[in-house]
Amino acid sequence: MIGGGKMAEALLGGMIEQGWAQPDDLHVVEPVAARRQELTERYPGLSAGTEPVPGTDALVAVKPDVVPLVLTGLTTAGVRRVLSIAAGVRTAAIEAAMGEGTAVVRCMPNTPALVGQGAAGIAAGAHADADDLEWAAGILSAVGLVVTVDEADLDAVTGLSGSGPAYLFRMAEGLIAAGVAEGLDPATADALARQTLLGAATLLSTSGEDPAVLRTNVTSKGGTTAAGLAVFDDADFLGLVADVVHAAAERSRELGAE
Repeated sequence: MIGGGKMAEALLGGMIEQGWAQPDDLHVVEPVAARRQELTERYPGLSAGTEPVPGTDALVAVKPDVVPLVLTGLTTAGVRRVLSIAAGVRTAAIEAAMGEGTAVVRCMPNTPALVGQGAAGIAAGAHADADDLEWAAGILSAVGLVVTVDEADLDAVTGLSGSGPAYLFRMAEGLIAAGVAEGLDPATADALARQTLLGAATLLSTSGEDPAVLRTNVTSKGGTTAAGLAVFDDADFLGLVADVVHAAAERSRELGAE
């Protein structure tokens, strides 16, 4: 695992917890000594250092600007299979840097992976086969849902689920502020907003019902919910959401072209 940040640790912890690997099966490349110590103390048996283990599979979990340096090190170490969660870095760029025949799987995860509730899209590079996709999905499914898409669709995945948690967090900010504006104390508004979003998301996930059906079920004609939803409709809320997702997806496309 190249990089020992929060997302990398989420995957590391998920793999161990789900039995995908034992700590002593894994090695983390992390330049910060204090972070290496933190990880090895948290996961006894884990190996950590500043260089990759030669000839092993690698999960690249670093910022995009660090990727070229990382790929040089992986090539020197003889790594031939890579799962990358580096945003905007195309599989073709990784393949070009590491040489013909390198199996590359690209992923767009999201931050709920930190609590085992992630949503990730994966896409195969030119030399990755079904076994490589299964390997990548096995890692990522330890911390949530995994879907396989064409690489061209990863920008849409980024706009929807990759950036999606931030949209919900913004909604939470708005609900809390609105509750306070209506007279609730901040702690009460905060608690109600958090639980409402959690409860609604859980109901949506477990019921199997279409979101429109769930919305209709709690909307009485002429009632309070209908009054609130009418404001959304007047503001073209669905159109705004579409614009938000498109803007994030378009920025992902731009990053990939840089």
